Amino acid sequence: MLAATPTLTNDYLRFEDLGLSPIALDLGFFQLRWYSLAYIAGIIVGWWYLLKLIAQPGAPMAKRHADDLVFYATLGILLGGRLGYVIFYKPMEYLENPADIIRVWDGGMSFHGGVIGVSLAILFMARRNNLSWLRIHDYVACTIPFGIFFGRMANFVNGELWGRETTVSWAMRFVEVQNGNAVLGPPRHPSQLYQAGLEGIGIFLLFWFLFWKTDARRYPGMLVGAFLTSLGAARFIVEFFRQPDDHLGLLSLGLSMGQWLTIPMLIAGIWLIATAKGRAETVKPVPAADAD
Repeated sequence: MLAATPTLTNDYLRFEDLGLSPIALDLGFFQLRWYSLAYIAGIIVGWWYLLKLIAQPGAPMAKRHADDLVFYATLGILLGGRLGYVIFYKPMEYLENPADIIRVWDGGMSFHGGVIGVSLAILFMARRNNLSWLRIHDYVACTIPFGIFFGRMANFVNGELWGRETTVSWAMRFVEVQNGNAVLGPPRHPSQLYQAGLEGIGIFLLFWFLFWKTDARRYPGMLVGAFLTSLGAARFIVEFFRQPDDHLGLLSLGLSMGQWLTIPMLIAGIWLIATAKGRAETVKPVPAADAD
């Protein structure tokens, strides 16, 4: 439910006072944006962490497989994220202007689409190398919080995807476009930071514990199930503080599109966790000939 419109005062921090810019480097003929750096950082740090995970006994793939996976997963993130946004959020608009689909520099990426894209990339790589798709997914799930954290911090730097109106003391006023004019908007939840903390740092700590302090990785599907469940729950909760997309608003039962898209994640995650121990006997190490 949307909070009541607060009375505007000068007590709230204005986003513009932070002096943040979406452009990290401007050479005139070339601009490097923080959002692009967030993708690069998420992929590189995730790759580095994945190599640490597969160095442990019983890993489902070798280093050379992880190196190949980075390429396929990057394609999955970009293509899945973009097509997911097109299909889930603005299908009719892009149907009328299909050439705009490739205009990724204008913004528009779906996290849920990116998850599907990465899953398909893992499936392709696993089948190509006769490896366990589910066990690889368990390991990759541990690395995704890095990308989520960097991505949400980039959203904050861009001053986009902010939250609903509120009167909390840490509310922030963002520059918004109203009737074609840029104006200082009402106090809002800095929901980008909520997501960076809960979906990024919080879920990373959870998976650090599950991987390094328990035997969860020995049950195929346990970790990816925990990822879908924890992320789905976190996203569902944060959506109550995040401003719904203007062209969609709130949908059935007063839920946002982001919340509706988490429901299949929650169902799949709970099922994977509930059935994981029954798949324990299928765990097999990477053949010695494939190990690096």
